[in-house]
Amino acid sequence: MKRWTALLTGLLLSSQLLTQAQAADKVELLLDWFVNPDHAPLIVAQQKGFFAAEDLEVKLVEPADPSLPPKLVAAGKADMAVSYQPQLHQQIDEGLPLVRIGTLVATPLNSLVVLKDGPIKSIEDFKGRKIGYSVSGFEDALLHTMLGRHGLGPDDVELVNVNWSLSPSLISGQVDGVIGAFRNFELNQMDLEGHPGRAFYVEEEGVPAYDELILVVNAKQRDDRRYARFMSALEQATQYIINHPDQAWQSFVSYKPDELDTELNRRAWNDTLTRFALRPAALDKGRYERFGAFMQTQGLTKSNPPVDSYATAP
Repeated sequence: MKRWTALLTGLLLSSQLLTQAQAADKVELLLDWFVNPDHAPLIVAQQKGFFAAEDLEVKLVEPADPSLPPKLVAAGKADMAVSYQPQLHQQIDEGLPLVRIGTLVATPLNSLVVLKDGPIKSIEDFKGRKIGYSVSGFEDALLHTMLGRHGLGPDDVELVNVNWSLSPSLISGQVDGVIGAFRNFELNQMDLEGHPGRAFYVEEEGVPAYDELILVVNAKQRDDRRYARFMSALEQATQYIINHPDQAWQSFVSYKPDELDTELNRRAWNDTLTRFALRPAALDKGRYERFGAFMQTQGLTKSNPPVDSYATAP
């Protein structure tokens, strides 16, 4: 009887250890907005099992307040957040303990948009015109840089706060252009509504290129081994999207079919494919240094700290 009891105890202990060994590591990721094609690598990694293959159980959370995710990560309330490179520079300047560990969208999406058949044919044509914006600060810096490249200053245009009604304010004639419009969404939305638009791209008008969507973690967790596996899964998902865009689209919309399977998302999907980071963990230190200098020159940050202090490649 003692032998059987010892054997049973051993079997139970072995079973518990095996269960523990097989349990996936959990990662809670806060998105920057509701799910959309910008998040495709994350969604495909979830739906196609790339996270699971890396022994990760990833929880994707859409925020009630888009401004909170990086702050919650900095406070230790979540593991990871989708954020923006310009926002990261400002939050590091404010003292938030954040570190960039990866990139989702490796090019700017922000642009200055006008009506295709409207009066604005070049940036010089904005003199005496109205430009709508949603968020002051960074968008002001983008606009002033673009205008300055063509001999215009802040006093040559009238800025109008249109909140988040970028394309509606442009279509209605309230403004002649809008800064802060994402080229993969607003242009498609305007076209679907019968008012085609045209974009002036910030990186072609004097603004240093930057990563639009990035992944940040708490600085105390920058060496957490889960994140190297997370980035590996993300790279596999991105490769799958590039190699199999139609199948990847089906995988993407399967996450929330009633919400994601729309014509706007389908068009945005096609316009975003070439902008995903093929090596999401890779870090271009020179690029971050140049953009940090731009942020400092524009008065958006007080300093331009060493890139290694706020960005890493796990």
